[in-house]
Amino acid sequence: MKLKAAIDKFPAGMMLIPLLLGAVIRTFFPNVFEMPEFKSSFTGGLLTGTTALLGGFYICLGSTIRFNATGYILKKGGSLWLGKIGTSFLIAFLIKAIFPDQNNLFLGLSALAIVAAFSDTNGAIYMALMGQLGKKQEDIAAYSLMSLESGPFFTMLILGATGLASFPVTAFVFTIIPLVLGMILGNLDEKMREFLSVGESLFIPFLGLAIGCGINLGNLFKAGLSGIILGLAVVVVTGIVLVILDFVTGGDGIGGMAAATTAGNAAAVPLAVAAVQPIYSEVAASATLQVSAAVIVTAIIVPVMTTWYAKRVEKRKAQSANNIVA
Repeated sequence: MKLKAAIDKFPAGMMLIPLLLGAVIRTFFPNVFEMPEFKSSFTGGLLTGTTALLGGFYICLGSTIRFNATGYILKKGGSLWLGKIGTSFLIAFLIKAIFPDQNNLFLGLSALAIVAAFSDTNGAIYMALMGQLGKKQEDIAAYSLMSLESGPFFTMLILGATGLASFPVTAFVFTIIPLVLGMILGNLDEKMREFLSVGESLFIPFLGLAIGCGINLGNLFKAGLSGIILGLAVVVVTGIVLVILDFVTGGDGIGGMAAATTAGNAAAVPLAVAAVQPIYSEVAASATLQVSAAVIVTAIIVPVMTTWYAKRVEKRKAQSANNIVA
């Protein structure tokens, strides 16, 4: 059986399919999770140990982030990173100023879901598109800086800085330690980077399963609709901002469009934030579904849009070259 090949046909399938499996277990067998023998078992740890799994995941993810960057990589990656974080900050500020209830803005969307979806780029899609479209290696390597978005740190920082939530300083410290530890290990030893980087993809299905086990499918349809809207908003809003920034830094807009996505690991952020700030505990499950839907929507739309746009760019370049020759 080619199970992995079948799962890989779905956008973010390694996260979403185990997540749905976990949600089915939680929905139809909720009493199992209350059994003392389940809670103390390996199975219980696997299905409910989201926090521990996230810690291991962020160590592995951190190992892939390099400290050194060339000037072009710093300019390109820094501008796209700033565009994502800056846009998320502005949106969070507007939510704080306009909406009295941050946990129910529209169709059940919360500030937590919006900031988590907007602030993290799908690196796999970005790098695959940039490589497929023949961009130079430095454009692909720009994600090494953009990957700093990964994890709950910036979501917490944006929510805290805009007054949507308050976090003690120690919460930020303890949240970012696994990522920083991974970065240090990966930059000190290339072999350690190779070893840990494999774990990033290995953790994803287990994370999806554990996250899903905290979700009741009763809210799936509502969350799915709002998640689709959230994904479309990510593509349109961050797409415009990032394309403009790409042009400003000497690009042709392709990199900006390729980065207008939501990362698969962003689905883990709502529960990570809720573990630190209990005011989000009631919306963490629905926010997870909404962000997961946004992952799918952006993973489908952005490659199509970017490929179409890249062809137009190449066509204009060819016409300009012909005009010069003529």
